Amino acid sequence: MNRLKTIVVEDERLPRLSLLAKLEEHRQLLDVVDDCDSYETALESILRHRPDLLFLDIQLGGRDSISLLEELRHTIPLPYVIFTTAYSDREYLMSAIKLSAVDYLLKPVGKAELAHAIAKAADRARSAAPQEMREKLSFRLVNSKLFLLPGDIAGFKAEGNYSTLVSFDGEYLVLESLLSLERRLQGRGRFLRVDRSTIVNVEMVCSIDLAQHSCILKSANGRMLEMSLSSHGACALAAAMESV
Repeated sequence: MNRLKTIVVEDERLPRLSLLAKLEEHRQLLDVVDDCDSYETALESILRHRPDLLFLDIQLGGRDSISLLEELRHTIPLPYVIFTTAYSDREYLMSAIKLSAVDYLLKPVGKAELAHAIAKAADRARSAAPQEMREKLSFRLVNSKLFLLPGDIAGFKAEGNYSTLVSFDGEYLVLESLLSLERRLQGRGRFLRVDRSTIVNVEMVCSIDLAQHSCILKSANGRMLEMSLSSHGACALAAAMESV
């Protein structure tokens, strides 16, 4: 399992620094990409980074983080959330439960409680990943074989009887037709043939340019690349994304 992309949201400096220091001991499971000290900076950062896990203070400078999550859930799938608070408030606890929070920790956060909450988040992430997304796919190249997870593949381009595999690490000539790949990829993530010459990993699409006939794809660890499409392909991909 990839490390969980994590953001810490805490409006008080010392508790935020204390939690960040404690999270250093869990670098094998967590990749802390940002820390925020307000509702506004948290909203912007979460929308930009699309984290897997949030450490979220209940009170954010006079605003509450439940409202933040309610605002986010209309735009993106909510990440896993571990609430931190100085108060044992039943109303907030019930709201946290409704939002499927991983845990609810009282400050100052103890190391044992923190480790337990992180382990719970990691277990949820493992359980949520479809089996087909955790199994590598094999592709025959000219003089070798290539093995990749579906989440490492951006898509494929037709090259006559062969295909170009477009990954976040480079491109490879695969000795297999696009039609054969389309059939083999059914049920392995959300690979969609958008036009005669292109298959796109819809799970990775973050933007589509209908004027330039292209799309931007982003991997789970933040790598990005652009794929060119036909006019029909761009429209078909946009329609598919609308139905997600």
